[in-house]
Parts: sequence; structure tokens; C-alpha cells
Amino acid sequence: MSWLFVILAFLLASLKTSKPKYQRVSVIIPAFNEENTVAKVVEVVKAVSFVDEIIVVNDGSSDKTAEEAEKAGAIVINHEVNKGKGEALHTGYKNADCDIIAFIDADIHNLTSKKVEAMIKPILDGKAEITKTKFARESGRVTELTAKPLLNFFFPEISFEQPLSGQFAARKEILQRINFEKDYGVDVGIVIDADVLGISILEVDIGAIEHDMSPLADLNIMANEVVRTIMSRANKYGRVTMIDDIGYYIRMSIVGLSLVILGLFTIFFVKFIPLSVGVIISVIGIVLSIYYIVKVIIQSIIIYRKKPRANLLKSFIRVHFPLIISMLLLLLMLSTFLGAATFDNGTISIEPNSRNLIIFTDQRSDNAVSVRGPYTVDSAIENESNAIRMPSDAMMTLGVNVNDTIIINDESYIINETRNFEPGILRLPLNAKNALGIDDGNIIQNSRLEDVFEKSIIIHNLNGNNVSFAEKFSIQSRQPGGWTYEVIVDNVSEGYSSGIFKENNSYSIFADNSYLGTFTNSNGTIKNQNFTYGIHQIEIKFTNTNSTSIKQFDNDHFIDIKFNN
Repeated sequence: MSWLFVILAFLLASLKTSKPKYQRVSVIIPAFNEENTVAKVVEVVKAVSFVDEIIVVNDGSSDKTAEEAEKAGAIVINHEVNKGKGEALHTGYKNADCDIIAFIDADIHNLTSKKVEAMIKPILDGKAEITKTKFARESGRVTELTAKPLLNFFFPEISFEQPLSGQFAARKEILQRINFEKDYGVDVGIVIDADVLGISILEVDIGAIEHDMSPLADLNIMANEVVRTIMSRANKYGRVTMIDDIGYYIRMSIVGLSLVILGLFTIFFVKFIPLSVGVIISVIGIVLSIYYIVKVIIQSIIIYRKKPRANLLKSFIRVHFPLIISMLLLLLMLSTFLGAATFDNGTISIEPNSRNLIIFTDQRSDNAVSVRGPYTVDSAIENESNAIRMPSDAMMTLGVNVNDTIIINDESYIINETRNFEPGILRLPLNAKNALGIDDGNIIQNSRLEDVFEKSIIIHNLNGNNVSFAEKFSIQSRQPGGWTYEVIVDNVSEGYSSGIFKENNSYSIFADNSYLGTFTNSNGTIKNQNFTYGIHQIEIKFTNTNSTSIKQFDNDHFIDIKFNN
């Protein structure tokens, strides 16, 4: 029995070390009156070690093409009359007796073994089922002016640099699934069939190729045959319907969605157009978009059910992309509006909001660009009847800091920052809300913040090195004519700020609540001010920046400088 185990062990070992099945390679060379080049092409192909069979299909040549091919060592199959490149390739493929078949033109002057190997090797290595070549050449007019535009329109997922390269290789069983055209449409027909069937194609760069230049009359014939092939494939695979019918339905769907968006904007943002007009536009858009979107869906299902559909999804995505974007835009708008809807005692109120992009902020170079707001009004925290809590973004917009004082309707409130988990909440005591005319749940855009707090008085604290100072201003509508002032004490700069000094108005300066003096904005001119306070020298420098600001300084108590000691 021991000999039985030895045999089993030997068989198992041989299975583990068995080599992959040898794959035989045939090369088909279609030729029509190519006596000057066909022998050279055959000799180059013969030099490739893994090529087992070379077949030259003499497509009704009137010269010595067949004789030259036979002398070079190729198998020659003759067509009595010229049938076209596609028929020649099909004849060679039917008579080939190998696993992998390559198609190479007979008029290539600079063909090398490396070029042939580069075309066939990826299939031998299992990297692709079909390879097609791309190469540098002088011609390509039919490709650029005919093939590429039509492929991009009907088969946008096909993006080869040279769909009409002419040099192909493929597994024989794969070619059995492809319909060979009889003429010059064979190249693009193979590309389209393989793409639609989901067959993997690899485009291989084989370098420069020198072909015989075709005369214009031949190019005209070639272009006609390429166009016919692409159009017949487009019709066969439902691409004409997809582009024509579905394209129209998609365009009309986008029109409907655009009307819905236009109607919503009219309802919420365009005051001079009656509300009824906006509603009518929206209703028409809804009906139109629903009708055509349903038609798009039905027609898409019909096309998608047709086999084959391997790469159809890529084309679907490209064709439907504008509709998808329009639908996403509408959904985004609707979610914004619905997110701003409130229900109160049977009343629906929608106040759409947006983030506010601030491009420039006074004195804050580190926050030159920021996104602020919106802010939701809420009640003050318990036992904070004399405090207002606002987000740091809102403080920056109003030009205030924590612990500043805001006076609303003669009542003073201390400004505090909102809590960390309430970044968009503006908390105000009841009296402040009543004075400002706002309620809990109101949403205030950053751009409206200055309007809400207009005419409120601010006592704004600024800290220097040795002193602090408090400026007093009111919040007004933004206007130009701003000034910047700098406080210098004992030759040390203690800080600066900016705002509006109204022309021909006088402003008082204090130090530790003691009056120091007054200055005047005389027709747009403010002189620098110098004061002596005890042992200290105080200088205030003014610079006309003509910037815009919501801060209008108080006449009676513009600034009060506090000494730390």
C-alpha cells in the first residue's frame, strides 16, 4: 500500500507545480496591394518568440502581395476580389488556429518586434482581454474630425486617444462575441462592442508608426464607413434614444426645476413681484418637472433593461448629470426653507437664513475673511436680567468685547459670551427684547445685526500696556468718513480704535473720570490732542481713513482713560 501513497504524493506535487496552459498566438495581416512592405512586416512578426502562426489575407491585390508574403514565410489566404478590411480581418480570424489573435496592418514601415510584443503581452499576462494601440503619427484626420466627436456624443464613456488605431489583439473566444464590420468601420466597431459588452480593453502605446498616407478620396470613404458604424451601433444599443428622447426629457425636467427655484426665490426674496405670481411659477415648475422626470425614469428603465448594459451606467451618469445637479440644488433650497419653518398656534412661518461671509473686519487682520451668523434669539439665562450673551462673531460685527456695557432704552446690560454649546444663540433679557422689537425664536442674519441694535449705546473697553480706556459710541447705519485714533501715554502706544466723528461736532476726553478737554471735527479736519494729567503726558493722534463704520462716537464722553495705579 505504500506505493499508493507515493503515487498520490507525486500527483499532488505535480498539480502544485504545474505551469499555466500554453497560449498560442496568431497574427493576422490584412493586405491590399502592399508588395513593398508586407514581407518586412511578416519578418518582424516572425522574430517575436511567442508568435505561432502568421496569416496574410490577400484582399484581392493586383500586385505581388501574395508572392512576397509567401516568400517571407506567412500563410496566405486569397480573396478573389477586394472585400474590405473588415472582411479580411474576419477571414483571418476564422482561419486562425490559436488562442490569441493579433491584427497588424501590412503597410507599417517601421514595425519592430518590441511594438508587436507590447501589443500582445498584456493579454498573455492576463491584464486585458483586448488590447488596442496608440502611437504618434502624422495622419488622424478621420479620428479627430469624425470618430471622436460621435463617440463622445453617443458613447461618452469611451475615451481612447486613438479609437481607430488599426492594430488590435484579443482572445479568440472574445472575438466570437463581436460583430465584424466588412469595411473600415471594423476598428471602431470592435471598440464599441467591447465597451458595451463590458470586455476589458487596454490602450497600449507602441511609439511612432509610419503608415502610407491615404489620399483624400480614400479618407472620405473611410470617414463614411466609420460614421455608419458608430450610428448603427448607437441605434442598436439605444444610445440614439438615450441622447434624443431622454435628452429632451432631461432638458424639460431642468426647465421645470428651474421654474420651481425661480418661484421660491420670487416668493421669499423678490418683494415687488406679487406672491401669487411666485406661487403660479412654482406650481407650473412642479407639474412640468414631475411629468418629465417620470418620463426620464420610464425611458431610462426601458433602455437599461436592454442587453448588453455593462458600461451603460457610465453614459447614464454623464447624460443625467445636469438633471442630478438641478435636483440637488432644489433639495438644498427646500431643506433650507423647511429648516427655517416654525409652527405657532396654527400659523406656519418660514424665515430662510444664510451664512454671512465677511470679507473685511475693522482692526482684525487675523479675521479678514470669516463666516458669521445667523443668530437665534433666546431668553436670558436665569438670574441674568442685566446681561446679554452673544456669540463672538456677533461681538466682532458690533465692535464690542466681553464685559462691555450696552445701553438699550436707558437700561444698561453687561455683554457676556454665549456658552460653548450654543454657538449661534443670542440670549437677551425680556426688557431688552421688548425694546429691540424681537422675540424668542427669531433668526437674525449677521447683516441685520446692526439694524436690530441701531441707536444702542456701547461703552467699549480696551486694554493697553499701562492704562485702559473706555470709548463710548452708538450703533448707527453703516456710513463712510471713518477715523482711526491712537492713545499714547508717556510716549508708549496703549492702543487704537476707529469709528465716525461727525463733522463740526465736539468730543470730550476724560482721564479717571476727570475732564481733560474737548476737540472738534472741523469740516473733516481733526488735530492731534496733547494733555498733561498729573505726571503723565497723554497724546491722541487722529488719522482720516475714510472707512465705513457702524460706530458713531459719543459727543459728551468720547473716551475715558483709566490708569492702572
